[in-house]
Amino acid sequence: MRVISIIVMGLVLLGAGVGVAQAQTAAPPGGSPLVVPQVTIGVGQANSPDQVSTAVKLLLLIAVLALAPSFILMLTSFTRIVVVLSFLRQALGTNQTPTNQIVLGLSLFLTVFIMFPVWTQIHQTAVKPYMAQQIGYEEAFTRAMAPLRAFMLKQTREKDLGLFMKVSHQPRPQNVNDVPTWVIAPAFMISELRTAFMIGFMIWLPFLIVDMVISSILMSMGMLMLPPIMISLPFKLLVFVLADGWYLLVGSLVNSFGV
Repeated sequence: MRVISIIVMGLVLLGAGVGVAQAQTAAPPGGSPLVVPQVTIGVGQANSPDQVSTAVKLLLLIAVLALAPSFILMLTSFTRIVVVLSFLRQALGTNQTPTNQIVLGLSLFLTVFIMFPVWTQIHQTAVKPYMAQQIGYEEAFTRAMAPLRAFMLKQTREKDLGLFMKVSHQPRPQNVNDVPTWVIAPAFMISELRTAFMIGFMIWLPFLIVDMVISSILMSMGMLMLPPIMISLPFKLLVFVLADGWYLLVGSLVNSFGV
């Protein structure tokens, strides 16, 4: 559907362009040709530093919007949360309940909650001084990466970090400040996946026991044609609700990041 929408939008824009071109060339009977204003984008000489600063801000905003999905996936707690919630849905056997939109939305809001202290520190130490023209963009980028590096290093295993240091042929660092950010990011990702799979296993285990018990009861009663999932699903939901599963799961996820 997205591809079809893009094609339709392209055809509409193409038709609009053809219509404008025809309007420019075709003159109404007994009148002058229709004049259409021309819009151009160029690079010229700035008259003040404020004009350059505005252009740089716009460029940085476009770059941030383009890279925002990658930052959310690689440099925040989003990966662990969305994987754990996906494991929970599969363990319950509820197919598409909660829906993907709800899972992604909950993961995004929990990510904002967990990462808010980090983003606040970035705003205070990097964004605010840069907007006040107290530091340059290079210093602002260095200050902005410091809280993110600290967060990722706190959640990254030393073994995973050593793996990427080895495969990238980097010299042995004296301290964490010598480790490049582009090495920390993939190590943080696989550490997050490992932690998410461990939590997913602990979530799946009690529901697996319920499935095994229900299957054994059905087999002993000779009801082999009845799918066990139809009987076990209400019991799994009952266990999850009675145990206040959402409270325990979200609390454990947030506490796993040391918030």
